[in-house]
Amino acid sequence: MTAIVHENLSLKPYNTFSIDVATRYFTAVNSVNALQNILSDEQWKTIPCFILGGGSNILFTRNFEGLVIHNQILGIEKIDETTDHVYLKIGAGENWHQLVLYCVENHYAGIENLSLIPGTVGAAPIQNIGAYGVELKDVLHEVHTLDIEKNISCVFNNADCQFGYRDSIFKNTLKNKHIVTNVVLRLNKNPVFHVEYGAIKEKLNGAPLSIRAISDAVIHIRQEKLPDPKVIGNAGSFFKNPIVPEKLFLSLQEKYPKMPYFREENDCVKIPAGWLIEQCGFKGKRFGDVGVHAHQALVLVNYGDGTGREIKSLSEIIQKAVSEKFNIALSTEVNIL
Repeated sequence: MTAIVHENLSLKPYNTFSIDVATRYFTAVNSVNALQNILSDEQWKTIPCFILGGGSNILFTRNFEGLVIHNQILGIEKIDETTDHVYLKIGAGENWHQLVLYCVENHYAGIENLSLIPGTVGAAPIQNIGAYGVELKDVLHEVHTLDIEKNISCVFNNADCQFGYRDSIFKNTLKNKHIVTNVVLRLNKNPVFHVEYGAIKEKLNGAPLSIRAISDAVIHIRQEKLPDPKVIGNAGSFFKNPIVPEKLFLSLQEKYPKMPYFREENDCVKIPAGWLIEQCGFKGKRFGDVGVHAHQALVLVNYGDGTGREIKSLSEIIQKAVSEKFNIALSTEVNIL
């Protein structure tokens, strides 16, 4: 079956920032075969291609003069089970939060701390999504991809993915070279709970620990401090939390004794980017139709008619201010195109 290709389509409904840019061509695929057919078509080999999932981690700053392929490969299948674990194969186009709810309902543990993270399953390994003490790498078994140049299916195990903090081989060496088609997760039948973060403990308030209780707590926390993209355009956390050397941390702590921090490996310290931005006076500030969210300084927002370039410009102003005040370089978590 030949894919339906749209021309000059607005991408506003396909990105959570609600940025109104257009793509020259747009098509949707719901199977690996459909994706292979697109990639083998000579018509598309000479123009740029961009794979779009939930559009929740992208900032479009201009029209896209190429083909946007909307990944809609669906399916959740239990492919193996042992005494302690269950293995789920999930289509890249599945909604991440709906997957979490499916796992909670079926008593599969491991991703409940990642509740309400926007986007699709296919983006999860690329970003190595994480929240509240848990990262995707903790439960990821395999990533199934399509090699764009060779148009063949590939399988990456956990080590192959070279996971780091909000990072993977798919953001570096293999960026724009592979398309995630399916993800296999290794989930626990016997839960190991992660409630180290104070906010989760406060929400639980002494209630019995369960997968559902932790998921509900995380959902409530995120709803309280993060804006709903359906109400106000945003892509969640715009910046990564910087990890700094011990020496820099100690010098900053002397000056800012109440600065929050988290110990990391190799004598490094993670400092919340939201706190740094707030200390620079940006929290709640509005610049025309874009701004910094009033409840979470890590989130940049589009109030309605803001452009991608305006949001990018604001992010650069914030980066400069944080660098000058704290000698810390903020990196963007959102992909800018």
